Amino acid sequence: MLRPATVDDLPNMLAWRNQDANRSVSITQHLIAAEEHAAWWSRVSQDPTRRVLMFEHSSRPLGVVTFFDHDPVARSASWGFYLDHDGTAADGTALLAWTKVMREAVAYAFAPEPDGLDVDLLEGEVLPHNESVRAMNRRLGFTEGEPYEQTVGDSTVTSIPVRLHRDDRPTRRSGKEQ
Repeated sequence: MLRPATVDDLPNMLAWRNQDANRSVSITQHLIAAEEHAAWWSRVSQDPTRRVLMFEHSSRPLGVVTFFDHDPVARSASWGFYLDHDGTAADGTALLAWTKVMREAVAYAFAPEPDGLDVDLLEGEVLPHNESVRAMNRRLGFTEGEPYEQTVGDSTVTSIPVRLHRDDRPTRRSGKEQ
């Protein structure tokens, strides 16, 4: 289940985002300080082009989904997510949580408002070495664009843009889902 994040979720969000496994597959890989996290929340919680959602399974918070650059006129948005990697790995729910958060986030993006974003195009980016997310993206119908480099702090990071159009979503009935 996805629900709007609240200020009470900030400690979990920061702890999970700073886990080594999450930082290693993120565009921004430094440890995020509490002050930086609070400033981020102050901005995004007031930004109408953004939604920050908590992913819960069996009433337990397990991850965060962010939608940004939401443009209702163009019917597009970008997204990303991360999980409590350490917690889900320890209790054996990592694969379940990872699969469910991705499916629920994509469904949310294409669902009509007010229960979703009602977009026609969902975009994101993935690092080249994140093969598991790249494979799941393909399974969900995302296509990859040409890798590009961007400067983040003092580093250059290569990213692969991904995109999914509403009409290209696979369904079990269509046989497109693998």
